[in-house]
This record gives sequence, structure tokens and C-alpha cells, in this order.
Amino acid sequence: MAVTPESLSGQDVGSFAYLTIKDRIPQILTKAIDSLHRHKSEFFEKHGEEGMEAEKKAISLLSKLRNELQTDKPIIPLVEKFVDTDIWNQYLEHHGRLLLASDEKPRWFYSPWLLVECYMYRRIHEAIIQSPPIDNFDVFRESKEQSFFESQESVSSLCTYLQQTLGAPDALQGERLKSEFFKFLQISLWGNKCDLSFSGGESSSQRTNVISSVDDLKPFILVNDMERLWSLLSESKPAEGGAAVRVAIVLDNSGFELVTDLVLADFMLTSKLATEIYFYGKTIPWFVSDTTARDFKWLIDQAGQSGHPWVSKCGGNWGRYVEAGRWVYRDHIFWTLPHEFSAMAQVAPDLYAELQQARLVLFKGDLNYRKLTGDRKWESTVPFRQALSGFHPAPLCSIRTLKAEIQVGLRPGQAEQLTASEPSWLTAGKYGIFQFDGPL
Repeated sequence: MAVTPESLSGQDVGSFAYLTIKDRIPQILTKAIDSLHRHKSEFFEKHGEEGMEAEKKAISLLSKLRNELQTDKPIIPLVEKFVDTDIWNQYLEHHGRLLLASDEKPRWFYSPWLLVECYMYRRIHEAIIQSPPIDNFDVFRESKEQSFFESQESVSSLCTYLQQTLGAPDALQGERLKSEFFKFLQISLWGNKCDLSFSGGESSSQRTNVISSVDDLKPFILVNDMERLWSLLSESKPAEGGAAVRVAIVLDNSGFELVTDLVLADFMLTSKLATEIYFYGKTIPWFVSDTTARDFKWLIDQAGQSGHPWVSKCGGNWGRYVEAGRWVYRDHIFWTLPHEFSAMAQVAPDLYAELQQARLVLFKGDLNYRKLTGDRKWESTVPFRQALSGFHPAPLCSIRTLKAEIQVGLRPGQAEQLTASEPSWLTAGKYGIFQFDGPL
């Protein structure tokens, strides 16, 4: 039996995990505090003195959190009652018991990176829900919306390309269908570069024409299983009146990346590679730019109201897909728990059972990859299926640009060659993967 490697953590000084905890997370907390400051007058207008007091309380709680982190204090249980509080506290207690032998309490730099990063975002949420009447405020909302508005040129060109492709007589058959499917997959991959937690909350809008860049970016795809995705979906292409073919997309960032995901979903639906698409997002604001139900609806509404004819046509179509139940948005508390996905069948059996209904599950982005593989120090040549540790509700594929020191399923020597030429290849967001785990 192969030994499961240890977790990535901040105790490895100089590692990406260490730098995230030391630099990027405090920066994100500072921006969350700034966001509350900037909305002070809005809170006063809506709620009077009570709003002002709530803003002060939330800022005080976030400042305390930042201090705990920067001084590497022990990780404390959550106190505010919420739907997931008990699950979180049990997990923290279990992690603490694992450390008891070394007489340690879980601390920021000495606990698994995945745990402390998730815990930090969950504590941000706790600070907000402890501060009514502003307990529905999303400290990241402004930056998510700004990212969408700053990417308007790219959004317009992408929606135009989609509508023109769908209108072309031969686009949805034979080799052309396959090549367009591959193009939309790659657009969705490179859309994953727009990640606000990666940039510490700084603007990460898309300003280049991603369609014209697809061919140039191909050499940067380290694992390319697009052919296997095509085989799976083209072979199960639904017959008229036949059984539904569901594709699930576990979303990552809102803003431009979400547009690339919706365009891919629209193409799969219109070309009949799928009959229904289930989108999975977060129940609470998460990792700065992750998609919530509000972000999903907001973006579709914005597209529908656009002054650009092709963007508004896309937005109108997307709204109708949702109304007709062909597009379904789902959230679940499991996506914002610290657990790796191999625990899903035990912790969230309802979600696991729902994913089993899909013909294919696409996992977007880096956090999903870290949870798929347990965020551990795997050798780069370890097979993807082994790193999944038994997680396989359905055929699945990770679509990510690399922003964490973990990547499995590479050819022997591939990682060493990349390290020699580009030491930061694992974390710069320059390389991408389509990594597939097919039917069992």
C-alpha cells in the first residue's frame, strides 16, 4: 500500500504555501477591511448608527484575525452558529488531536495550507455574520464586479465568436464541431488565469483577445486530455428524445472566467454534446473571486442588459436556459469546508450522489485541483487516479492553470526539465492542464 504524502504547509519556509500565509493572506484581509471602510456611509444610510457599529465590529474582528495569523497564534474554533460550524469545529478538533503527540496546537504556519487558507475565508464570513445588520455584505463583491467590467472587450469578442460559430452552417458537425469544442475548452482553461485570490485581490481582468491566443498558448498545456473528453461526450451524444446527458461544472472564479465557462456550457448545450449543465458554486464569499449564486445571476443579468448585441443575445439565452431548467445552479456547504474531495462520499453523500448523475464533471481551477489531490507533496509522476484517493463520482477532468506547488500525472523528467528552465512554473499561472480520469 502506497504511503500518502504529507500536506503542503507554511512550515516550509520559502514555499508558495509559506509566502501565501505570510504575504498574500494578510494583504487579502487588509483589502476586506478597506472594503468595509469604503461602504461606511452606505451602511449608515441603510441602517443608521446600528450600521456604523456593525462596520466597526466587523473591522475589529478582521483586524484580530489578521493579528492571529501574523503572530502564528493557535487556530481557534468558530463561535458563531452557522450551518457548517459544527462540521468545521469537529475537523479542527480532529486536526488538533493529530498534533497532540508533538504537544502542538494547530497554528497558521504549522498546519496544512489547505486547512488554514480555507479557515481564513471562513473566519472572514464569521466576522460578517457576527455583525448584523450588515451580515449579508460580501467584502469581495466590488472587486468581482470590477473584474467583469474591466474585461468588457474580451467578453464582447468571446460572445461574438460564440454567436457567429453557432450560426455557421457546418459548425456543429464533424471535425468542425470537434475543433470548436477544443477551442472553447481552451478559452475556459485560460480564463482561469483571472483569479483575484492569486493576485492578492488586485485587478485580474482579461484585456487580451483570448480567442486569437489559443494556438499560441497550446505549448503551455502540460497534460492535454481533450481528445478523451471528446471521445466521452461524442460517443454519448444524446439521440432525439433519449436519456439526458448531464455535464457538471464545478466553478471557480466569477467575472471573466465565469463568462468563459458559460460560453463553453452554451456551446455544449447548443451542439447537443450535453442536454443539461449543472453549475456548482459557493454558498458564501470564498477565495476572493469564487462564484456565488448572487455572482452567477448578476453576471447573466449584466450580459442580458449589455449594449453590445452579441453579449445581450448570450445573456438572454443564458437566462432562458436557467428558466427552462437546462442550466441549473447548485451550491452546497461542502465546497467551503476544509475537506479534500476524497471525503465527500462520507461528509456530503447527497452531493456525491448528485455528481454521480453526470456524464462528466469538469473541475475548474486551482483550489479544486488541490482538493482533488489532497494538496499533498505528491511526486509529479504519480498517476492522477492515485492522487484522487478513491474520489470518482463520475468521469472527471481538472481544467486549471497552475498556481500551487502540486501537479501529478506528468511524464518522467517533465517536471525536472520545467524546473531547470522556469523555477516558478508550478505557481506562475502560465501553464495549464486538462487532466482526465475516465470511466472506472
